[in-house]
Amino acid sequence: MEILKCEGVRKLYGTGNNQVTALDRIDLSVEQGEFVAIVGASGSGKSTLLHILGSVDSPTEGKVLVEGTNISSMNRTQAAIFRRRKVGLVYQFYNLIPTLTVRKNILMPLLLDKRKPNPEYFDKVITTLGIADKLDFLPSQLSGGQQQRAAIARSLIYRPALLLADEPTGNLDQKNSREIIDLLKLSNRSLNQTILLITHDEKIALEADRIIVIEDGRIISDQKRGK
Repeated sequence: MEILKCEGVRKLYGTGNNQVTALDRIDLSVEQGEFVAIVGASGSGKSTLLHILGSVDSPTEGKVLVEGTNISSMNRTQAAIFRRRKVGLVYQFYNLIPTLTVRKNILMPLLLDKRKPNPEYFDKVITTLGIADKLDFLPSQLSGGQQQRAAIARSLIYRPALLLADEPTGNLDQKNSREIIDLLKLSNRSLNQTILLITHDEKIALEADRIIVIEDGRIISDQKRGK
């Protein structure tokens, strides 16, 4: 089932002689359950694309559909609600709320909607990510790798249509980086979670089932790999 579709997505910054084309007519389709790595040099447009896919930003032209919903035409409030419910975002800096426990950080997207978590799914997520014994800790009491696990758990708690990870290992050492990538792969397979991973690291990209290469705002390669 197609879960994401981009049609002719362009993103322009500035005007006149100062205008920069960050994305140049991107066409993209992603099926449910795919693990996709998006690779490109700094300035290639990969992070801009991720922000548009996550409704953090909107395209200058074209449209983005997530589960058939055109998110590119939403206003800021609509986009924020959609993002909270349908898109999990993971960054290299964990963005956990320092005064809340790990449990409350993970549940924050549901609490904002005054919804109760599914206990079985919650237990499955925290067990899969190996943080079941850290729920009553504050973020400052965790290692970097544990904080990133909590951030991933928060991004998964709403069962999002998409999990978008922007250089999620960029702030971690090699051991923790390996563990985080393994956990993303596990969530992709055990939870059938669709994942788009932004990275400049070719070794990390090779862990994905599909690698998309972006250069100067255009997709120059799109290759599926065997699981």
